[in-house]
Amino acid sequence: MRSSTSRRAVWWLRRDLRLDDNPALLAAADEGPVLALFVLDDALLGPSGPVRLAFLYRCLRDLDERLSGRLCVRAGRPDEVVPAVAREVGAAVVHIAADHGPYGRDRDDKVARALAADGRELRRTGSAYAVAPGRVTSSEGTSYRVFTPFYRAWKEHGWRAPAAGAADPDWLDPRSLPGSGAAIPADPDLDGTRLPAAGEAAARERLRGFLRDSLAEYARHRDEPAAEVTSRLSPYLKWGCVHPRTVLHELHQAVTATSAGSGGNRGGNSGGNGSAGDLSDAAEKFRSELAWREFYADVLAAHPSSARSDFSDTLATMAHEPPGDAFEAWKWGRTGYPVVDAGMRQLLAEGWVHNRIRMIEASFVCKDLHVHWTHGARWYLERLVDGDLASNNHGWQWTAGTGTDAAPYFRVFNPVSQGRRFDPDGEYIRHWVPELRGLPAAEVHEPWKRPGGPPDGYPLPVVDHAAERREALDRYERARKSGSHRGD
Repeated sequence: MRSSTSRRAVWWLRRDLRLDDNPALLAAADEGPVLALFVLDDALLGPSGPVRLAFLYRCLRDLDERLSGRLCVRAGRPDEVVPAVAREVGAAVVHIAADHGPYGRDRDDKVARALAADGRELRRTGSAYAVAPGRVTSSEGTSYRVFTPFYRAWKEHGWRAPAAGAADPDWLDPRSLPGSGAAIPADPDLDGTRLPAAGEAAARERLRGFLRDSLAEYARHRDEPAAEVTSRLSPYLKWGCVHPRTVLHELHQAVTATSAGSGGNRGGNSGGNGSAGDLSDAAEKFRSELAWREFYADVLAAHPSSARSDFSDTLATMAHEPPGDAFEAWKWGRTGYPVVDAGMRQLLAEGWVHNRIRMIEASFVCKDLHVHWTHGARWYLERLVDGDLASNNHGWQWTAGTGTDAAPYFRVFNPVSQGRRFDPDGEYIRHWVPELRGLPAAEVHEPWKRPGGPPDGYPLPVVDHAAERREALDRYERARKSGSHRGD
């Protein structure tokens, strides 16, 4: 509902590329005519890989089409561009969703100061999370360092229902402004990487498809990369094409509808999508995975330096190797370990990797190659369509043993046994490693043990896992005894 005094407003969007369930946009629309603004900021675009940039540009084109060409795109430093656009529009207030990342907070503070110097205001409404970072704290008022207590507190805190439907303000046309706009850039060269459909409608369709077709099997089969039961919502959550609050609401609605359809009987069935009990268990597991994203954002907000350095200094004296030939082989899926190579080739082909495979990859880099996690995390951010600084880098640290709630360093993933456990028939491997498609399940996980060795074109293992596991544990023991552990 609009105020009685209509004033122009700027809606500066960043990671909220949607019209539905958007509190910042609704706040802007409540004032009067709205200009939708996106700033091409080199500080963010520069470190982004071509896959993530292409998906962003496609999402922007989709939004611009929904706005009938009225998305204002400018290039430059936000603390210069945003105040200039506000002056051109005659807007007293610029509306945003709060950004809790290290760069985002600093950028927004600079923009707020620049606007204030011009007699204008930067107003934050909502965030990119169901529960904004900093809202959930321990009984001592500090941020959580371990996921399980965070998750309990996060659920107890709860989250708002989705905001009102898509806003339909009186959109201002940027072509009428005196300042020169910028075109949405053309997609960079993707080198064959295939991206998902972009934009808000694609995000909602993906969510509906997951809830309809995959949720019932999620809890049982989510760790099996060939099962294809994960949501694949991460690229859309990254750019805010759908809000996690909406996902949580639709998840609850799906379980409620199934429970009602089965008469509340846990053994009942509705529409072939699993029993109410199955869906309830699956929904709880999926909700916990959404909470991991929120947990890592909370950690990053409280500890900004953890983005690019070890959160815990327990392994500060650990000896690491510089990235070398074996690391290069890993990057391109040529290690000779089938499940590792399948994951890296999926990354190159789709800009996305199954979460179980991400853990296997991180363990291989950190504990088979003895390369510091930052090198692997950087390559992932270069290639991921869903590359999120908090989730990616803290996820790598979890496996490396230097992060929050970290897996013990001595937990070393065996790439052969991991493949046999989570891809027992080799379906995932054969899909992504064509050299191995003719091998039976008994041979596909260790092709070097075949009488004639691996098939033509497939390499021998770049390292001996058993030997490197012993080396990793020796390095761990030396670091542990070095006295660097401070008990935190």
